[in-house]
Amino acid sequence: MTAKIAVSLPDELVAEARAAVESGRVASVSAYVAEAMAEKSRRRTLADVLDELDAEFGAPDSASMDRANRVLDALEGP
Repeated sequence: MTAKIAVSLPDELVAEARAAVESGRVASVSAYVAEAMAEKSRRRTLADVLDELDAEFGAPDSASMDRANRVLDALEGP
């Protein structure tokens, strides 16, 4: 089931969505917006999970965060 809604977006976001359609990355502007909203929902859910882990086990200490950042930086490459 889908619902039709109207939203106002900044011109640059509309241009980005239309470019994604023109390049064939998505079928429609609606699909682009739906994917963006689904991604936002997943991120919020991940934040909730991380908050629960912090509550149960405590937040990572600075040494752990530094190590994690080094690993992530290495994965990104030059």
